[in-house]
Amino acid sequence: MAAGTDRPREFAFEVALCSHLEQTTEWVLGRQLGAAVAAPGRRIVDVCGVVPGPAFEARAAVTEASIPHRAITSDVGVGEAVFWRDAFDCHRDAARDAVDGAVDVGFFESEWRGGREYVRRTTRYPDDWFGRLVGVENKPDLGDPGDLERQLRTDVSLGLFDEVILATESYVTRAHLNRIPAAVGVWRFDPATGDRTVVREPTPLDSDAAGVELAAERPLRTDVSVVSAAEKRRARLRVAERTYGKGWRTYDLPPCANARATDDGRPYCAAFDCVVEPGRDCGADCRAFESGDPSALDAAALRDDRTPWVRDPAGVARRQSGLDRFL
Repeated sequence: MAAGTDRPREFAFEVALCSHLEQTTEWVLGRQLGAAVAAPGRRIVDVCGVVPGPAFEARAAVTEASIPHRAITSDVGVGEAVFWRDAFDCHRDAARDAVDGAVDVGFFESEWRGGREYVRRTTRYPDDWFGRLVGVENKPDLGDPGDLERQLRTDVSLGLFDEVILATESYVTRAHLNRIPAAVGVWRFDPATGDRTVVREPTPLDSDAAGVELAAERPLRTDVSVVSAAEKRRARLRVAERTYGKGWRTYDLPPCANARATDDGRPYCAAFDCVVEPGRDCGADCRAFESGDPSALDAAALRDDRTPWVRDPAGVARRQSGLDRFL
């Protein structure tokens, strides 16, 4: 691990903010999620907050995992089972993945007739289970903004989120505010103390309308893609479901005797006395590495205890689905 740097660590800032929001809001949180529509993967948002809607409990009762968005938007219903391939308007492989995923999490059940697989939903999908999507871009050090301005302009023009917020540890000046879109809210957050100050409230975006996704910028030219309202609805569903299933504690503690989990489930190194990013900071190359068993981290138990997310719900399938569907 590289220690002694004065630059704020973005990972440590990010997980501290997630822990803070988990304690101070009713949001369901996820980290590092795709937030582009025309070109998936082009835009990754640091934190997504899903604000529960009226039917949240109905969604939570189905499964703790993400439900494939293609399964939700397919023509598979809760009545008569249909031949799986006829229910999807997409590539065969994508449809197959959606069916398998939906069966695995209990949203579909399947049966075989004459050597063909038929599927039906185990329950109706509650369309109003989430109210708003909040996108948070973390930039602890505004002195090193990188592509921040372009990223935020993309978020605002696309309008995939209902609100977009910039979170920083830096002192925010008027010059900083003038360089980012006026619709973007700004928080100043201290990861050491958990203090969060609202510098500027976000302006609600029109998530129901068509949007514009910035593709590439060159001198005298900006390439854009117009995203329809229907495409945005599907993308919002994908982001909400991915957030619900993924959460923000997406790491495992390394096999090091110095590895600990904080009370809120952040990865901590006793040798360097700080929160670390296991996938990047830890390993045999670290000078403080000591092979050993890390302390236990039950991320699902923490999430179940601290958020509206429900661990291992009873489910709604009328019969056990599994390998028997291939027999």
